[in-house]
Amino acid sequence: MDLSGPLALRIRRSALQMVHRAKASHIASALSIADIVAVLYAQVMRYDASNPRWSHRDRFILSKGHACVAVYAALAHSNFFPVTQLDTYGEDHSWLMNHISHKVPGVEFSTGSLGHGLPFAVGKSLASQMHGGTWRTFVLLSDGELDEGSNWESLMFAGHHRLDRLTVIIDYNKLQSLDSVFNTLGLEPLRTKLESFGAHVVEADGHDHCSLLAAMTLGRNPKPTVVIAHTVKGKGVSFMEDRVEWHYKNPNDVQLAEALSELGSPDA
Repeated sequence: MDLSGPLALRIRRSALQMVHRAKASHIASALSIADIVAVLYAQVMRYDASNPRWSHRDRFILSKGHACVAVYAALAHSNFFPVTQLDTYGEDHSWLMNHISHKVPGVEFSTGSLGHGLPFAVGKSLASQMHGGTWRTFVLLSDGELDEGSNWESLMFAGHHRLDRLTVIIDYNKLQSLDSVFNTLGLEPLRTKLESFGAHVVEADGHDHCSLLAAMTLGRNPKPTVVIAHTVKGKGVSFMEDRVEWHYKNPNDVQLAEALSELGSPDA
């Protein structure tokens, strides 16, 4: 049974409504990761929504903090806080800032400047290993973010220390900011590079929940795991899919209605 399917749809619908209401950006980035986030919260991670700081929880860090509406929506629909709170996204004095904030129940770390999430996640994973913890650390990166050298230093450290409780997920939608990844700074051969840094690498369809679940629930391997999740930026809304301009645009009233209609209702 795909427990994450309904959550992914709710994430997409809420993300669109939040960005539209706030006249904010990065909706295509949020749609790109909706399935990954849904599988994590519905099927993979151990947590207690009534006790977000539970010491045995798995840790999740969104390094691509600009895609925060997907995680805010996942947290609300997983009962960390009321769904109605999503209406305050981007408002003055709201917890729900335009880049992900640790002030939100269930958020481990504030990110915005790229390249910071993985170093933090590596530290968390090392702490778990040193203190005999059973919890795992998951960190979600963008592909364009791999232009930051801090990620490669962190991967080298993780491989050296065999941080087997660390899972890195790369949202490989092949678009970044204003152009394609290929034209900006090509990453290929990505898998070979990651393996050379000491990672166990798995490739998955980033919109197929069974593929993602299999990739993120592998048996213990004496290495950090990196999941290359092949995704489509703007996934789920046809006029946003694989269109670089939706990195910054927000939908108007007509586009919002069209997008929500195309997605359908989670209760249908």
